[in-house]
Amino acid sequence: MAYRSFEELDVWQNSCRLAVRVYEVFRDCRDCGLRDQMTRAAVSIPSNIAEGAERNSNPDFKRYLHIAKGSAGELRTQLYIAQHIGLIDQPTQAELTTETKQIAAMLHGLIKSLTTKT
Repeated sequence: MAYRSFEELDVWQNSCRLAVRVYEVFRDCRDCGLRDQMTRAAVSIPSNIAEGAERNSNPDFKRYLHIAKGSAGELRTQLYIAQHIGLIDQPTQAELTTETKQIAAMLHGLIKSLTTKT
């Protein structure tokens, strides 16, 4: 995998956009606990991609990518809960869940590509 900076990675760019979208959707949410948990999980995805990339070690990068993928799963779960308790409508939940699944698949592919190189 040849890249100069984590900012060049599509998965980092997409996960940053997802985090911004989560902040936008939940900006006026009065359930502070779930809102804060969801925004933390969303921000954790690109943050862990960046932190792992900056460690300049494939094993460390893979570890942080696994953490990012776990945060994507956490966010997906919270999106389902948010929809079921009426914080977001089903179309918004489906949109964000689809984006989160795509990012998780990209992370899986990146992890797999790093695994074949070590």
